[in-house]
Amino acid sequence: MPNLRRFESHHPQIAEDAWIDDTAVVIGDVSIASQVSVWPMCVIRGDVHRIRIGARTNIQDGSVLHVSHDSYYLPGGRPLIIGEDVTVGHRVLLHGCDIADSCFIGMGSTILDGAVLEPKTMLGAGSLVPQGRTLQGGYLWLGQPARRVRALSDQEQEIIGYTAKHYVQLTKRHKLEG
Repeated sequence: MPNLRRFESHHPQIAEDAWIDDTAVVIGDVSIASQVSVWPMCVIRGDVHRIRIGARTNIQDGSVLHVSHDSYYLPGGRPLIIGEDVTVGHRVLLHGCDIADSCFIGMGSTILDGAVLEPKTMLGAGSLVPQGRTLQGGYLWLGQPARRVRALSDQEQEIIGYTAKHYVQLTKRHKLEG
């Protein structure tokens, strides 16, 4: 597939049942787990560090995922680690951060190097998580920079799981068309 590219000695590792749209590009040291979906026009570039995406996560249209290299300014660099059952909304930028299981990242959000989203974090659309910031799980966070708004309702917590399952099913329908 031309959209899966090696970089130097690193080849993307893609689970057999993952789905990557033909217009998305995956480069280098990237591992994509079972039932992950990567939607149109996404860029996942693991050229200077590793990217790991957990099972049943969906990376929606136009999102960009990248990492930071090892340097004097950032010894060891920063990988990008995304847990299981995560929804990454349309046009999200994730850079060298750590996203735990069962998070929901709203459309157009940006999460920078060293930031951490704890399990069951919901980040509202258009939010910015600055470098090194940790967002406590179980809450809705919103704004630029993101601030804690309130505890998630039971329904919002259910929506996080529902959305991940919905995208697994939607992927199956797209595979039938392809």
